[in-house]
Amino acid sequence: MIFKDYYKILELETNKVTMEDIKQAYREQAKKYHPDVNIGNKIAEERFKDINEAYQVLSNGVSKRKYDRMWNNHIGSKRRRQAYEESKRGKDAVFSDFFNMFFGNIKTEENETVKTTKKKPQIKGENIETSIQISVMEAFYGMNKKISLRTIDGKMKIFNIKVPAGIRNNEKIRLIGQGKTGQNGGKNGDLFIRIQIEKDSKFELIGYDLYTSLCLTPWEAALGTRVQLEGIDDTVAIYVPAGIESGEKLRIPGKGYKDGKGGRGDLTATVQIMVPKKLTKEEKELYEKLKEISKFNPRNRE
Repeated sequence: MIFKDYYKILELETNKVTMEDIKQAYREQAKKYHPDVNIGNKIAEERFKDINEAYQVLSNGVSKRKYDRMWNNHIGSKRRRQAYEESKRGKDAVFSDFFNMFFGNIKTEENETVKTTKKKPQIKGENIETSIQISVMEAFYGMNKKISLRTIDGKMKIFNIKVPAGIRNNEKIRLIGQGKTGQNGGKNGDLFIRIQIEKDSKFELIGYDLYTSLCLTPWEAALGTRVQLEGIDDTVAIYVPAGIESGEKLRIPGKGYKDGKGGRGDLTATVQIMVPKKLTKEEKELYEKLKEISKFNPRNRE
């Protein structure tokens, strides 16, 4: 098969030309050999086809680079120019055998496409979302956690995730590229892990505030007292007023959950008055005496 010198066809002396040089050369040659000004001239007609063919290859950056490598091997490295010769083309064919063999996937400016397999567009894989549950304490301090998930092919895979300190309830952690596989060379999707903060035995998280229980004896509630309350990161001393009842709340500002801005929510303690299930003989006597002398009746309060 004859190698076609597309630069010579466009009357360019070298391949060291710009796209503008190629366009200008194409316009000049196309005007010169256009069938409308060469009516009945079969040679001009074939030359016009070669001019279009050369332009389709050289005006496309990808195909030009491919052609230039061939051109350097056949012509440029030999420091000589071969005479222009036409390649065979089928009857009424737009492009030559040479073009179809090496550049059959180029799309022309007129949207005329040589028979070829169209490159499929890259499609990113779908994202996957799952959720895990952690305690309030784990969320407050942050943690490294291993989770095991079943992949699309049915196999179990272990993921190491870092839960940042102060993460919010229902906030998501993103693992890039761990979702479904992309198609046609597209990127994989991502894996999103939704964090669900559970209420534990000590704390419940609502917004930025933490809620806990404060258990008192009947005499502490009746007389008032000062107690040590265990917070999420330290212990605080709080004053309990006399006569406090179960269900009442004591609020400690700035001892709650992290707000993400360097501050803290509040810690709220809900009072629970606890009654001893077993009494000593002395305790029972004291309760009996209290029963005789007390006029307090919780069922008849005014």
